[in-house]
Amino acid sequence: MSSLALKWKGIMLTAVLMCSAPVWAADQLVVADFSSAINASGVPAGWEVKEKSGKADFAVVKDDGVAALRLRSANTSFSLQKEVHVDLKQYPVLTWKWKVTKLPRGGDFRKSKTDDQAAQLFVAFTRTKSIVYIWDTSAPQGLMEDTSPIPFMHVKVVVVRSGPAETGKWITETRNVYEDYKKLFGEEPPAVSGMRLQINSQHTGTSAESYFANVAFKKQ
Repeated sequence: MSSLALKWKGIMLTAVLMCSAPVWAADQLVVADFSSAINASGVPAGWEVKEKSGKADFAVVKDDGVAALRLRSANTSFSLQKEVHVDLKQYPVLTWKWKVTKLPRGGDFRKSKTDDQAAQLFVAFTRTKSIVYIWDTSAPQGLMEDTSPIPFMHVKVVVVRSGPAETGKWITETRNVYEDYKKLFGEEPPAVSGMRLQINSQHTGTSAESYFANVAFKKQ
């Protein structure tokens, strides 16, 4: 391989690594802004698609000038996930933008037969502990509950938004994950190890649509 080809290969490898890794700044860690590269399958760099039921329907789009990940579910369940490493003592606050344009009719996470949401943001700490911030169709806003279907799993749900009143518009959310973890688990949080953006409507047999953008951990 010529020296020019080797140089070009090195530049391309560096670009891929820069696109896929979280971006550190003095006051924040950007997990996703969805304005960077996507691979040949349309998946944002650094993210992985997981299909639980049916085929994933997603795209990176510009919506009202916002670079966003658009998720659509038609009797399906899927997510995009990535590894992240965040010390919550340094970066305790999670911020993100989301918009829901269609809620799964009859969705309510409190019952297994209706446990569908248009937008779910999972923050994983260990293989058995995570917090999921959701926009539910029916469960009251502000509700915080354990929804673990398996005894050794501990998934804590926080209903950040509920119902259709604010659908169709971008909303910026701010959560102190450090404090949420202490309140929900009663102990100091370990480092964040991963994040998942999910949508599902297979339990209700309906459909849903949501958008995510500008996900970052920040100093307080």
